[in-house]
Amino acid sequence: MTVEQNVLQPGGAAKHQQTFLNQLREITGINDIQVLQQALKDSNGNLELAVAFLTAKNAKVPQLEEATYYQTALPGNDRYISVGSQADTNVIDLTGDDKDDLQRAIALSLEESNRAFRETGITDEEQAISRVLEASIAENKASLKRTHPEVWSDSPNPYDRKRQDNCPVGLKNVGNTCWFSAVIQSLFNLLEFRRLVLNFNPPANAQDLPRNQKEHRNLPFMRELRYLFALLVGSKRKYVDPSRAVEILKDAFKSNDSQQQDVSEFTHKLLDWLEDAFQIKAEEERDGEKSKNPMVELFYGRFLAVGVLEGKKFENTEMFGQYPLQVNGFKDLHECLEAAMIEGEIESLHSENSAKSGQEHWFTELPPVLTFELSRFEFNQALGRPEKIHNKLEFPPILYLDRYMHKNREITRIKRDEIKRLKEYLTVLQQRLERYLSYGSGPKRFPLVDVLQYALEFASSKPVCTSPVDDLGASAPASGTLPAQTPPSTIEQQGPSSSDVPSTSPVQRSVIHKPFTQSRIPPDLPMHPAPRHITEEELSVLEGCLHRWRTEVENDTRDLQESISRIHRTIELMYSDKTMVQVPYRLHAVLVHEGQANAGHYWAYIYDHHQNRWMKYNDISVTKSTWEELERDSFGGYRNASAYCLMYINDKEQYLIQEEFNKETGQILVGMDTLPSDLRDYVKEDNKRFEKELEEWDAELAQKAQQEKLLSQIPRAPAPSPAPVQAGEPEYLEQPSRTDISKHLKEDSVQAINKALAEQEDRGPEAIMDTAIKLEYTRLLKLAQEDPPPECDYRLRHAIVYFIQNQAPKKIIERTLLEQFGDHNLSFDERCRNIMKVAQAKLEMIKPDEVNMEEYERWHQDYRNFRETTMFLMVGLEFFQKKSYMEALLYLIYAYQNNKELLSKGPYRGHDEELISHYRRECLLKLNEHAAALFESGDDQEVNNGLIIMNELIVPCLPLLLVDEMEEKDIVAVEDMRNRWCSYLGQEMEPNLQEKLTDFLPKLLDCSTEIKGFNDPPKLPSYSTHELCERYARIMLSLSRTPADGR
Repeated sequence: MTVEQNVLQPGGAAKHQQTFLNQLREITGINDIQVLQQALKDSNGNLELAVAFLTAKNAKVPQLEEATYYQTALPGNDRYISVGSQADTNVIDLTGDDKDDLQRAIALSLEESNRAFRETGITDEEQAISRVLEASIAENKASLKRTHPEVWSDSPNPYDRKRQDNCPVGLKNVGNTCWFSAVIQSLFNLLEFRRLVLNFNPPANAQDLPRNQKEHRNLPFMRELRYLFALLVGSKRKYVDPSRAVEILKDAFKSNDSQQQDVSEFTHKLLDWLEDAFQIKAEEERDGEKSKNPMVELFYGRFLAVGVLEGKKFENTEMFGQYPLQVNGFKDLHECLEAAMIEGEIESLHSENSAKSGQEHWFTELPPVLTFELSRFEFNQALGRPEKIHNKLEFPPILYLDRYMHKNREITRIKRDEIKRLKEYLTVLQQRLERYLSYGSGPKRFPLVDVLQYALEFASSKPVCTSPVDDLGASAPASGTLPAQTPPSTIEQQGPSSSDVPSTSPVQRSVIHKPFTQSRIPPDLPMHPAPRHITEEELSVLEGCLHRWRTEVENDTRDLQESISRIHRTIELMYSDKTMVQVPYRLHAVLVHEGQANAGHYWAYIYDHHQNRWMKYNDISVTKSTWEELERDSFGGYRNASAYCLMYINDKEQYLIQEEFNKETGQILVGMDTLPSDLRDYVKEDNKRFEKELEEWDAELAQKAQQEKLLSQIPRAPAPSPAPVQAGEPEYLEQPSRTDISKHLKEDSVQAINKALAEQEDRGPEAIMDTAIKLEYTRLLKLAQEDPPPECDYRLRHAIVYFIQNQAPKKIIERTLLEQFGDHNLSFDERCRNIMKVAQAKLEMIKPDEVNMEEYERWHQDYRNFRETTMFLMVGLEFFQKKSYMEALLYLIYAYQNNKELLSKGPYRGHDEELISHYRRECLLKLNEHAAALFESGDDQEVNNGLIIMNELIVPCLPLLLVDEMEEKDIVAVEDMRNRWCSYLGQEMEPNLQEKLTDFLPKLLDCSTEIKGFNDPPKLPSYSTHELCERYARIMLSLSRTPADGR
């Protein structure tokens, strides 16, 4: 949003001039308003020419690649086109001092600009907006070609994309459009704005408008925005696709260039388009009357600019929308506002015949929605590129704007003068306090009260009459000699010697102090220095003086500190009186940017005024948040994230956030009831399409289940015995040909049967079976109760151990033991065959209501998952130890995910989560370093290989590390990986590398915790129980021998 009239030049009424001035100030670092205005005037409003003109005057113009860099890499949201373009044959050389060349360049630019406007009816500024949209669409298409669909496409399971309850709907990032999502969600959650968009009706004569009019662009966009808002209200999807709205904007302009756009400029242009669209409707409805535009009423305010220009006073009323604020050099939002409201030397405003220039701004009318644009980018003249300002800047949840209102200008001026006086006095007090706290004239300084205390301690020490050297007596060496080294045994035997013998050895060696064997310090030797001679009278006077001085210094220091605190408190409360808290504005949304000036990611924190909580809108992910999280990510100084745009709303204008009511019933309208009939039908149709996706998915799963059931009913090859196989038998018990589990259990069963026969040889098969089951259960219970070392996990030996440790129901354990003894592998001799038949008969006698078969299957499925997780972990660790990190990563990822699901059911269901997390993290860090090394090589093939590692392995895994914010080590690891790549932004590199880097960084910096789809799990080898236990023990033993950092 812009200032409609120039402050210091009332005659030049260019609508966007103030915005251009702010951008020039930010890009060039020049604060002189007259210099900026002159440059803008000389370039006839062309921003790029003005930048070139100013930088040519203030610094050496960069070479071609650098020049194209800062012209195309203006601060933006997700990606910067920072590639040096090829020289055009018609380019005019501006690197010299020839002013004619500059004039020809300006003339040529104006000619092209005018010709373009005549042909299309679209200004250069509007074309610049289109470039970012084209870049986003092109990036989306290119990314689909570059990356595997398994990583970047939507989850094939529509239930993963289903909206949960009434959770807010997210927006899909369709190719570096997180800036679009952040702005749209912030506006959508303004209920008044939402109502205006949803209830917008296109004018009846819209189809008659010529193509070169901007209405032809605005109205189709309004239609798509209505559809998008309707989906955000009533969709059954977790997130919706905004491509059509973005496509409409892109198609409205035609340009072969691409230029990055930032959030503030996009918001400014978006509201301009909406203002134009509503203006058409307003003019149609109010023929002959002055029409009111709801966008202007909602987002525009007015301020009065009063000041002096070259000794002449002026006063202008101007309109504003987004209010720009400088961040550098300020600690909080009020300091930024104070600086923005006063420019130049304002002391001359009340004096006559002054040649100084300056101005004050006073708000005369505040908009219901007040947006502050925080300028966190500045142009580095030396390096010829923009840089981001990471300084911390605090802002309050409630902002009182009374002090900036024109009606309060007199009292505000008085308070400002008082604050200025207090700050001057505060500076004097702080300087005085510093002299007390840092006393001395040398490089090392100490608090004066400590210096006096040390002097008092010295004076009070016991006086000594000898030199500290002479006092050592016989133990001191003769003058000019060094003591000879005495063998330890001699020292121990003789103790302190009565005399020292000068060393006659040609090689002099220093004394080695040996505690408890050499002579000790004499007990009467003082531990600290002390006065040599001092009388009682002298000591009494000195102690009295030092005590008095120390007390005086302590009192002075305390008085200074109390005065400083009191002044700070007075300044803080200067505007807290009742008359200055009448204009409260509540923070509605914070748009956050993470990254550097050349690349980054946007998301938004938006306040839910009805639930009284903060929500984080990060593309497709919408999650609950807190003020503490907002502070951490928005204030700056933490990582590379900071607020870029603040949206406040008038806290007294409740209609901005008030729900809509049914006029007849008086009930609150929610969801689909808030939509006009045409949009309601549109959303219903989309929901039907999504429901059809769900039905097709369910049908596909049912078909697969039916096929698996049919396959399971195909008879197997006849076993040695005709004994039937139990239908409910677990997979790992019924397939001895695929695993060796049944064989392992057979050996355990035979051992139990033999022991039972030895104890009760004359008993029948049933009694022997009962005894064998008791013996087997006793053995397994003992294993379950032991506390083995990490390399020996008894759960892998038998499911019963797993069940006992996890407190499975008794019926589940009993049936599992019966199935073990009823297994057909026991049919190899007559005794075992008889026991097997008894066990099978007992299984058939179990009634359905005695054992819940669904629960039984769930327990056995959990055990199968536990063994599978173990194999994922084991194979992953084996690959890790071989330094095959790419192969190890996927196994460790699935080990962690499966293990987390198991542990959610109980602490003994899975493995040590910290262990798996550590090696998963280490694997990612090592792969990141490897990919970075490949990128640094500069070789095209290696650079591409490095980026493939990042795009296909590391980036998809980052949400897994960020999803749990309690895992601080994982979050630190992600920041380390991101900082490794962000460090390249300030380095010189080839243009093709710069392009690839700026193309890749937004994916790396995406803070979304939405877990992308992965490839299918890696295939696991087939291990017998014995092999599994042996290999697991071997890998765990090797880990214990080489402990990893952080475990």
